[in-house]
Amino acid sequence: MLNKRKTKDLFFQIITYGAAFFSLVTLSLIVFYVASNGIKLLNIDLITNNYQAFNYIADTREDQVLCNCLPTIEIPDDSYYSNRWGIALTDSTDLLGKNIVEVYYIHPNSPLNDLINKGTGEELLHLDTDYSIIRIAYDGSPTSLSRYGAELMISDLDNQYDFRELEFTTTGGGIRGSIITTLYLIVLTLAFALPIGIGAAVYLNEYAKNNRFTRLVRSFIETLTGVPSIIYGLMGLAVFVPFIVSITDATGGSIISGAMTLAVILLPVVIRTTEESLKVVPDDYRFASLALGASKSQTTFNIILPNAFPGILTATLLAIGRIIGESAALVFAIGTAIKDDISLTGQSTSLAVHIWSMMGDEPANIELSTTIALIILFIVLILNLSIKFISKNYMKRFGVSA
Repeated sequence: MLNKRKTKDLFFQIITYGAAFFSLVTLSLIVFYVASNGIKLLNIDLITNNYQAFNYIADTREDQVLCNCLPTIEIPDDSYYSNRWGIALTDSTDLLGKNIVEVYYIHPNSPLNDLINKGTGEELLHLDTDYSIIRIAYDGSPTSLSRYGAELMISDLDNQYDFRELEFTTTGGGIRGSIITTLYLIVLTLAFALPIGIGAAVYLNEYAKNNRFTRLVRSFIETLTGVPSIIYGLMGLAVFVPFIVSITDATGGSIISGAMTLAVILLPVVIRTTEESLKVVPDDYRFASLALGASKSQTTFNIILPNAFPGILTATLLAIGRIIGESAALVFAIGTAIKDDISLTGQSTSLAVHIWSMMGDEPANIELSTTIALIILFIVLILNLSIKFISKNYMKRFGVSA
């Protein structure tokens, strides 16, 4: 009988350790894949630059004077300089991982500092460093294209005294707008979800009687956690989007309607996590407070809630993680348009929806998608460590039990 029990215990231990090992390996493979593919494009420009790039077509001025000058800085070996035009170009890759010809340096006397705009908008244009040149068209000579590289483009320029058109583009491909949108969603969603969720948890655990009605409410709350998020997105499209359109200048999905939809998604998580943290506070605290003459409300808000603070922080962390990672609901509630000018009543994309948009391209931009995923993982890690640090210091400072 003893050997049979040991065999059974060993069997369950093997299953437990095997499941834990499988989970660890799977998570490690995901992190390795995201890190190995995403680290290539990870840089500060990706985070701070706009997504939209603007193309311009320009021509030289009639009174142009060629530079015919040496550079005022040292040009690296991987860049190519034209003395005639006073410009240095280099082969590079943009924030989306595509090969481009980038402007490395322009001499102060270069005629490319003052160009005539052949399109709409400003009358005069000028090249700037980090802009990329798409093509240079000449009269009587083949067009220089970026796909042939910077060296050949400089060689063509050195053989020309004029050109018909120069097409260049400003820096784009950044995710600044999506980061700002994600931060807005975090703040607004928590502002909507936390007061309602914590208040509901306090009522259910501290004030409500344990009867059929409260058990039914808890059952509904637990059921809501299993509803697919895309259904919440349809609800947001049908309810919150028209509501926000009717009271603001929004014309469709917006950050506010997206935050309200996310708040509904998060309410079950916040309520259940907060209620569990209230349950673990010892009843002796309640009895002692009431015995000293404190009212029910004073006991709840001055004794119980402070001791449940670490659990509430956990609920907040889970909520933030869900906000950052949610995409299906936001596709309907906020839209999929990647914007650089962010407003609370306008459409834009969170980081997760930005990944969805990149993977919908033909071909899918896997490198940029994994880079954004790496940023999301980093943000979640920082938030996790920060909340654990705050919770630990709070308990140590105020002597709150975990």
